[in-house]
Amino acid sequence: MLAWRVQRQHLAVRAPACDALDVVRDVCGLHAQVMSSAELTLWARVDDLAPGGVASALWEDRTLVKTWAMRGTLHLLRADELALYVGAQGALPERFDKPSWLRAAGVTRPQIDALLEAVPRALAGGPLTREELATAVAGQTGDARLGEKLRDGFGSFLKPSAFRGDLLFAPSEGRNVRFVHPARWLGGFSPDDPGPAMAEVVRRYLSAHGPATREHFQRWFGFASPAQAGRQLAALGDELVEVDVEGTAMWAIATEVDAIAAARPAGTVNLLPAFDQYVVGAPRDADAVLLPEHRSAVYRPQGWLSPVLLVDGVISGTWSHERKGDLLEVSIAPFSRQPKAVRDAAEREAVRLAAYLGGEPRTVWS
Repeated sequence: MLAWRVQRQHLAVRAPACDALDVVRDVCGLHAQVMSSAELTLWARVDDLAPGGVASALWEDRTLVKTWAMRGTLHLLRADELALYVGAQGALPERFDKPSWLRAAGVTRPQIDALLEAVPRALAGGPLTREELATAVAGQTGDARLGEKLRDGFGSFLKPSAFRGDLLFAPSEGRNVRFVHPARWLGGFSPDDPGPAMAEVVRRYLSAHGPATREHFQRWFGFASPAQAGRQLAALGDELVEVDVEGTAMWAIATEVDAIAAARPAGTVNLLPAFDQYVVGAPRDADAVLLPEHRSAVYRPQGWLSPVLLVDGVISGTWSHERKGDLLEVSIAPFSRQPKAVRDAAEREAVRLAAYLGGEPRTVWS
């Protein structure tokens, strides 16, 4: 199972730089809560990735977009796949349909409806900072409280518009984040139909992160319950089959079962950044991936996911990097003593990292 995931996520053999967008597709986007980590997620899978290439794809070429997606977290997605992921979000019950959400948020359903109608109108004229958007929405709705809600730091009232395909991130203006309507930024936009879109996202997920249980899929996409996730898996019918993975029944794409069984470890060693997609999608309860005594070092409080040392798909330590003058110091903390071949491979990855970020490499083991 781990060998298959490593292969499918371009961690066994890195892709050439010309295929970087294909890598983004294959791993189901780049987790972008921290932009530097999103960039390094791609660096870990792509040879000769140009420094600044991700920023250019986002703000100049517009082949990538930044928005809230799975789990309500920030992602970089291929621009030509935004319609797919927005469509899949449409298969979820909207959070503001729940009275409990409205009470906790301190708003009414009519207020949310007014906000959702106002945001795309406000962005029709071009990019706006958060303050400009809040002011425009307050003016359109005549409700100053909605403006205040949009100024909330974590984007709680911006996410529903993003899920509907009415809002993307635009290039910042100094320190001010800006937003834009997808139709204006991409020259037209319409979300895919929710049913087929969710079915395709299930396929993408299982191809990159499978085999998986409904609970794994629930956590990855952000369903409210395992039952919701299970219904989406069941909707694919005979396309999926149950397979036994060390005594646990998991779902896999039927046409991939033989390849999964045939996959063998490739002897790969990777330095994966914080919030890497492999770590996000890994089954956290599987000892084969990460022993219980080390989980708190990787899956930390407030949803923080540490950079990890990956050895043939097994999370085998954590690491960090720090610039010290002309040096880029990479500190690696394995969970157990590693053989020389692993240490040598990890140090070669540290050299690659220094070449990408700039600086003379120095590796420190602890």
